[in-house]
Amino acid sequence: MTDPRPRIFWFRRDLRLGDNDGLTAAADGGPVVPVFVLDPETEAIGAAAKWRLGQSVADLRARLREAGRDLILRRGAAGDVLRALAKETGAGAVHWSRCYEPEVARRDEAISAALESDGVAAVTHRGFLLREPWEIETRAGGHFKVFTAFAKAAAGGAPDCLPPPRLRAPRTWPDTEALGDWALGASMNRGAAVVARYATVGEVRALDRLDAFLDGPIRDYARDRDRPDRDGTSGLSENLTYGEISPRRIWHAAERASGGAAAFRRELLWREFAWHLLWHTPHIATRNWRDDWDAFRWRRDNKEAEAWRRGMTGEPMVDAGMREMYVTGRMHNRVRMIVASYLTKNLLTHWKVGLDWFADCLTDWDPASNALNWQWVAGSGPDAAPFFRIFNPRSQAEKFDPDGEYRRRYITRAGQSGRPALDFFDAVPRSWKLDPDREPPEPLADLAATRRRALDAYEAVRRS
Repeated sequence: MTDPRPRIFWFRRDLRLGDNDGLTAAADGGPVVPVFVLDPETEAIGAAAKWRLGQSVADLRARLREAGRDLILRRGAAGDVLRALAKETGAGAVHWSRCYEPEVARRDEAISAALESDGVAAVTHRGFLLREPWEIETRAGGHFKVFTAFAKAAAGGAPDCLPPPRLRAPRTWPDTEALGDWALGASMNRGAAVVARYATVGEVRALDRLDAFLDGPIRDYARDRDRPDRDGTSGLSENLTYGEISPRRIWHAAERASGGAAAFRRELLWREFAWHLLWHTPHIATRNWRDDWDAFRWRRDNKEAEAWRRGMTGEPMVDAGMREMYVTGRMHNRVRMIVASYLTKNLLTHWKVGLDWFADCLTDWDPASNALNWQWVAGSGPDAAPFFRIFNPRSQAEKFDPDGEYRRRYITRAGQSGRPALDFFDAVPRSWKLDPDREPPEPLADLAATRRRALDAYEAVRRS
């Protein structure tokens, strides 16, 4: 027999109806009051991610309202909001999907204890991963530090996907705040209108995007995934970030595909590895994962790094990537490695300068993947590229953008007009005073000389 008291379901990084363990469990127990909480932790995320989150919340709310339901919006400390909402609605339980940042997990444990002390059950469910970080262990019972070993251990089957549950409405709906009052896109300024043209928001469009990928690009994924001039990737990173689609739905769909499916699933496992590391070694997000790199003399923020941020280094492949991110909110993965190598090795600038800029500009920002990928390229992280592996942006362009199509897409020249290259100038702050009719700048760095400088700096640390 179901409990007549409503259940609260707290949406977080699972902004979808289908294949949602926690939402299904809440619906099985009685009427459901869905809620999204704008807590201080969420308000602190970067400008692009916060804007994109607002788009996802709006889409989910519209879907629920079409079905005669609602998404209650409340602002404040999550524990206070949930306790007050439970008292207001007479809820017997609060359900939510687990998050895996260690500090968030500790906060959630305190919320659980507070709810239980109020006589309200706190029920948590599997979150946004195929396997939870503590489920994959080495034979010795510890956590993995090498991706290849982790991938082998984690590549087992995932549970079946769940259909969207039938949600029963409570007798009365509690009051809700207006999403527009939250101004989640305020920090984007005029850039929000530009990035909106390139966003694919919501569960329905995420599923369509998956189908389109499976209908064609996945066949050549192993070959084309490194080609930014081709439409060879799934584009699902932004949808995974907000839980508009579940990783196990993608995993099962890829299992039924041919061609590059194995390489594609391996990228899902890399995402899992990033969260495995963040859970077990949380310092990866803030300092060198390998302590021996603490002796490396990184440059802090500097004027060359500012030129990098603005896509004005004079290296077309680097500048195209930085402009792609500012225009679309995303950047092709191969190009992410190139721009990260240029900042950390050619400019000898600390990887955290780049990590922080990506966190502010990416709509598909994922704290674990961002940290692991920056440290992998810099050389300071687990499974890191050897320090001497420095991505030369010119040879990389010749190999992966041989006809220059990607670079032309994002770099303007005097008298040239076209999208999305011109969108960059509509999105950037006016204070940058960038002019699309000016020729691109001369190269900021001598690639050969700065490569030697980086190798000498590494060798000095190694000898010491």
